Amino acid sequence: MKKVLLHCCCAPCSSAILEWLLQNDVVPVIYYCNPNIYPLEEYEIRKNEITRYAQQLGIEIIEDEYDHAQWLGQVRGLEQEPERGGRCLVCFKMRLLRAARKAAELGIDEFTTTLASSRWKSLEQITEAGEWAASQVNQSGEAPIQVHFDARNWRKGGLQQRRNELLKQNGFYNQLYCGCEFSREAMQRKGLIP
Repeated sequence: MKKVLLHCCCAPCSSAILEWLLQNDVVPVIYYCNPNIYPLEEYEIRKNEITRYAQQLGIEIIEDEYDHAQWLGQVRGLEQEPERGGRCLVCFKMRLLRAARKAAELGIDEFTTTLASSRWKSLEQITEAGEWAASQVNQSGEAPIQVHFDARNWRKGGLQQRRNELLKQNGFYNQLYCGCEFSREAMQRKGLIP
C-alpha cells in the first residue's frame, strides 16, 4: 500500500482527509508540525485532539519540536501582514520544508498538508510552499529519496461537508483562529473571538 506523510494542523481539518486516504488504500503518517501555534496551551489542545483521533484510527503520528521562538524569528517584520499575506507564505514554507525532510527521512516519497482544507488559506500559497519545500529537499543531495508534494485541493469532493460531520461526531475542539498570535489578534479586533 502507498504511504503519504500528512502534515496536520488540527483534528477538524485532518478528519475527512484521513478518512479519504484510508478509503483509497493510502496509509497516512501524521506529522504534527506547528511551531506557529500560540499560546502553548492552544498548541497542546490541538495536538491532543489529533493524537486522540490518530489513536482511534490506528494511524502513526509524529510530533515535531515546538519552537515558537524560531517561528517568530522567521516571520519577523511580517507581523502586520493580513491572513493570506506574506507571513502565511513564510509560515507554510517553514512547516512544509520540515514535512518534506521528514518524509524523505522516513522513506515516504509523497507529502501533503491539511492546510489545503481550510477556506481561510490560499491554495496558491500552499502549493507554492509545498513545491518549494520538495525542491529544496530534492536538490540538497542529502535526502535518501526524491519527494513530491501533492497539491490537492482538500476542500472539494464533499470533503468540506464531511469535515463538518466528523467534527460533530467526534466532538473535536474547533479553534476559531489559524494558530499564531497575529491571526488571533486580527480575529479579536474584528470581534470574532473573545
